[in-house]
Amino acid sequence: MKNVFYLVFLFVGLSSAVAQDTALKLSLNDAIDYAIKNNYDNKVAAKNIEAAKEKKWETTTIGLPQINGKADYQSWIKQQVQLIDLNGDGIDEELAFGQKQSFDASVTLSQLLFDGSYIVGLQSAKTYLKISEQAKEKTELATREAVINAYGNVLVAEKSIEIFERNKEVLTKNLNETQKIYENGLTELENVEQLQITLGTLENNLRNAQRLREIAYQMLNISLGNPINKNLELTDTLESLTTENTDLSLLTKTFNINEHIDYQIAENDREAKRLLMKLEKSKALPTLSAFVNYGAIAYSDSFTFLKSEQRWLDYSLLGVSLNIPIFSSLGRTSKTAQAKIELENADIRLDETKQKLNLQAKTAKSEYQLSIENYETAKKNLALAERIEKKQEIKFFEGISSSFDLLQAQNQLYSQQNNYVQSMLNVIAKKAKLESALNLPIK
Repeated sequence: MKNVFYLVFLFVGLSSAVAQDTALKLSLNDAIDYAIKNNYDNKVAAKNIEAAKEKKWETTTIGLPQINGKADYQSWIKQQVQLIDLNGDGIDEELAFGQKQSFDASVTLSQLLFDGSYIVGLQSAKTYLKISEQAKEKTELATREAVINAYGNVLVAEKSIEIFERNKEVLTKNLNETQKIYENGLTELENVEQLQITLGTLENNLRNAQRLREIAYQMLNISLGNPINKNLELTDTLESLTTENTDLSLLTKTFNINEHIDYQIAENDREAKRLLMKLEKSKALPTLSAFVNYGAIAYSDSFTFLKSEQRWLDYSLLGVSLNIPIFSSLGRTSKTAQAKIELENADIRLDETKQKLNLQAKTAKSEYQLSIENYETAKKNLALAERIEKKQEIKFFEGISSSFDLLQAQNQLYSQQNNYVQSMLNVIAKKAKLESALNLPIK
C-alpha cells in the first residue's frame, strides 16, 4: 500500500515538473494579447479602475440618507452633588440629582439637502473614473510597444547567434585549411595568426550574444508579466515579422488628434482643473442639511438596563441646519484665484500637447519610412558583402590576395550582417512607435 502511495506522489510530482518546464508558445500577436491580460502595469491599471468606481460611489453616498446608531453608558464613580439649603436654617445640605447609572441609545437619520461642493464632487468622481480608464488605455498601448520591442530583441539575439555560429564554422574551416597550407610551407605564419585573431574575436561575440539572449528572454517575460525564467518559445521569425510590418499605407494615414489618448488625457486634466475652480467657488454657497433621531434613556442606581422591568424614557428630535459662509478674510477668493491659474496652465499644456503630438506623428512616419529604406539597402549590401567575401576567400586560397584583404572582406561582411539584423528590428520597432504615435487601436 505504501508503494502505491509513493508511486502516486511520484507521478504527481513528475507531472507538475513537466508542466512547469513546458514552453509557452507565442506569436507576436499572442504575446501582445497575453501581456494585456497579465502584464504588471495592466493589472494595476485595471485595479485602479475598480478603485475609481468605488470612489465614485463613495462620493455619491455623501448625498444619500445616512443612518447612525449611538449608545452611551455612564456610571458615576463618585456622584456629583449640589449644595442646597432645604430647611432655610442657613445650613446647606448635599443633594445628588439623578441616579448613579444611565444608558442612552439613539438612532439618527440625516440627509444633505443642498451643498454646492457635493454637486461638483459628483462631477469630479466621474472625471476621476474617466482618467483611470484613459490611463488603462494608455498603459495597454505602451504595453504593446514594449512587448513588440522585447519580442524583437529576442529574435535579434537568436538571429545573431545563428549568424555567429555560421561564421565561426566557415572561419574555423578556413583556419584549418590555412594551417595545413602553412605546414606544407606554402603560406606565411601571419596568415594563420590573422585568422586566429578573427576567430577569437568572433567567439567572444558569440558568447556575448548568448548572454544577451538570456537577458532578452527575461526582459520579454517581464513585459508579459511572467517570472523572468519562464520558458518561452517564439513562433514568429525576424524575417516574417519584418515582412508583416512593412506597411507603406501607414505613411498616408490621417492623424486625428482628438482621438489620441494623450490628447484626451490632457483634455481630462483640464476638465479636472475646471472642476477644482468650480469647487472653490461653490464653497461660498450655503449648505443645508436635516436630521431626525429617535432614542430612549434609562436611569438606575445599579446595572438593571437589561431587565424587562427597567423603565425607558423615549425621546425624538427633528432638526434643520443652514450654514452660510459670510466672511473668510478673502481666503476663499485666494483659493479660487489659485484654481483659476491652474486652469489656465492646463489650457497651455493642452495646446502644448497638441503641437507635440502632431510633431510626434510626423517624426514617427519619417523614422518608419527611413527604417524601411534602410532595410532594403541593408539587404542589398549584405548580398554584395557575401559575394565580395566569397571572392576574397577564393583569391586568398589561390594565393592571389593577402590575409589582410580577406580580413577586410570578412569584417565588412560581419558589419553588413549586423546592419541587416538591426534594420529588420528597426522596421518592427518603428512600426510599433508609429502605431502608438497615431494611437491605432490594439487589434
